[in-house]
Amino acid sequence: MEETDKNEHGEYIGEIKGGMRPSMKLIVMGIINKKPKSIEVTLSSAPPEEDSEGDVGLQLQVNFVDKAVQRNARLAGKWGKAENTLSFFPFAPGESFKMEIVCEHQQFRILVDGQPLCGFSHRLSRLASLTALRVFGDLQLTKVA
Repeated sequence: MEETDKNEHGEYIGEIKGGMRPSMKLIVMGIINKKPKSIEVTLSSAPPEEDSEGDVGLQLQVNFVDKAVQRNARLAGKWGKAENTLSFFPFAPGESFKMEIVCEHQQFRILVDGQPLCGFSHRLSRLASLTALRVFGDLQLTKVA
């Protein structure tokens, strides 16, 4: 990962080798900026520069203003209904976090710092087509695995 200027938006685009599959786990670790607005984590089928209409299997939007984490998916170019239910809001400005996205047979399970945050039922049947992970927003990434 290249060093980025601390004032810039952190952005990371990585390849998921062989695509997602059940029992796979992605880990995103970072430090949230002091005055964050949002962070976005997207699992998609095509890198945005090649094909902006790639399917999105999971998009997580962390909104610090509303203390919300919205989940959605895009199939055949159309966004579905967003899901917002949360048991708690785990992110704090200036704090580090560890997000785990666990792929299960029926859903993605999202944990933050070891605590289950939310789930998102698969809307995309071909999980293996999800080969790109993009992390973007008001954070400094320390690790993506």
